[in-house]
Amino acid sequence: MQNDNNTTPKTKVVLAGIDGSSIATAVADYAAWIASRVHVPLKLLHTLESHFIYPTDLSGSIGLGTNEILLEELTELEAKRSKLLKEQGKELLAAAAKRAEKFSIAEPVLCQRHGSLTENLVDLEDDIRVLVLGVSGEEHSKEEGVVGNQVESVLRSLHRPILIVNRDFVAPERIMLAYDGSEAAQKALAWVESSPLYSAMHCHIVHVAKEGENPEGLLDEPVARVEKAGLKVTQAYLQGQAQEQILAYQQEHDVQMLVMGSFGHSRLRELLWGSFTLKMLQKASIPLLLLR
Repeated sequence: MQNDNNTTPKTKVVLAGIDGSSIATAVADYAAWIASRVHVPLKLLHTLESHFIYPTDLSGSIGLGTNEILLEELTELEAKRSKLLKEQGKELLAAAAKRAEKFSIAEPVLCQRHGSLTENLVDLEDDIRVLVLGVSGEEHSKEEGVVGNQVESVLRSLHRPILIVNRDFVAPERIMLAYDGSEAAQKALAWVESSPLYSAMHCHIVHVAKEGENPEGLLDEPVARVEKAGLKVTQAYLQGQAQEQILAYQQEHDVQMLVMGSFGHSRLRELLWGSFTLKMLQKASIPLLLLR
């Protein structure tokens, strides 16, 4: 296994965020699967959040400066805690690297950093081809329909394809592109038609029309482009509440991955009505590949 210092700066990688949550094994599997299909290196990242790493210098704390024995004991305790968290993270990375072997990836890059996940990902963004994260972290891993506190922050901060994992790994054979003609939907379309990730898959291109809308012909170009890329295509015009229609279609046709643009509406509209992207993350039972 390589360490982080061996990463070529200009190499685009599939980056997986690894933590102690129950979904972390699936995150590792999906990331390794993507890396193997698009033929780029796999990088596994574990972050040590700042609120977990206690200061080793407590001399300025109120009431502790005069009690040197207590100060020394607390400092030693926090140093041990920090060391244990680092070792735990290394074990998580090693376990994820081991899982990558079944996808013929023998030497993923292992990276451990201090600070928030979002800050670190922004710092690494230029090297990311695809980011893979679990829908929730350790604190909420056993709660259904909960999106982790940092997921929305990451989605808003990064301009890279992000796969949000919410289930055990299943190699997708059928994907769905939710298409509305927006800039984000255009980016998702371009990704599907150009990425080797979806080679030989069956792509369902779906548009959910609003009441009174006539979307006839909207899917003609997307269908032609995806067919030209060599994928089998099924198109569908639906009508009704977008979230309900997309999820019902996914279940009916056993679609195994959803591709869509994220945060397509204004910030004001999101504050008033809630984010469609976040609602989909809460309700979907399959991984979502999101593009901005």
